[in-house]
Amino acid sequence: MIRLKVIPTSLPTYRLTEGPVKEQNRNTFVYLHSLRRPLSVPARPAQPAIAALRAQIAALEGESSRNRAFLPFDVPELDARLPGGGLALGCLHEVAGGGSGAVDGAAASCFAAGIAARLPGQVLWCVTQADLFAPGLEQAGLGPDRVIVVEAGDDVSVLACMEEGLRHGGLAVVVAEVARLSMTVSRRLHLAAKESGTTGIALRRWRREQDAFDFGQPTAAMTRWRISVLPSASLPVPGISRARWLVELIRARAGESVDIELEACDGTGHLRLPADVADRSAAAAGGRRSAVS
Repeated sequence: MIRLKVIPTSLPTYRLTEGPVKEQNRNTFVYLHSLRRPLSVPARPAQPAIAALRAQIAALEGESSRNRAFLPFDVPELDARLPGGGLALGCLHEVAGGGSGAVDGAAASCFAAGIAARLPGQVLWCVTQADLFAPGLEQAGLGPDRVIVVEAGDDVSVLACMEEGLRHGGLAVVVAEVARLSMTVSRRLHLAAKESGTTGIALRRWRREQDAFDFGQPTAAMTRWRISVLPSASLPVPGISRARWLVELIRARAGESVDIELEACDGTGHLRLPADVADRSAAAAGGRRSAVS
């Protein structure tokens, strides 16, 4: 993992150097170079009628998925709720933790890391405080050799770094940990992501749980997620099983909301439907089919 601080130069741009943050500037911009442009992920075809309806909604909202790539979660119950059968790339998305996770952001960070892990290229991660846990990201599939961390000190500088990273176009994903995100700023970030094709994730974190009400304010993000930690399943032997999350898709443009219990990201960044949950879903579906027949 490369950890950087932002130091002003005599030029109107800024350069990055290694080390702890000693100086911040409210008009900070990050100049990035020598990074590869990420490859696109092929879209998964949708049902014609649903795809046509979603395209009509997207056109009304000023968005079009005709030439957009998508990253499927490979969880049918989740992908079916998203236009294109997956997470739209080259857009802005919002992720927050539920409950106490609104403050520590651990599960939400791992969720974002899982998305970044499945896209090729470098990842720019912008933070206000030096509490990013590299082993946790690696457990979700995002190795430290792919992560560039910028400690910017405050939300204004973090958002400036995020916008500059999105406009560069040579990164796979840009993640920024912020508390407040206005419609105006989110619109700028979303447009920057669309122009470059780089995916942006606004990781919402607050100092106090009661401040998380800001998550309900409208933004230009394509999707809005809330990730809450659930108890793990008991094992027949001593040990800890795979972590479980309640994944809530609160908002999706031209898509549907859903909340689903899933196993946390594995070493490749993939989520999985727990076996007992899948069995319950299959049993319920079978019961509905028998009732109809």
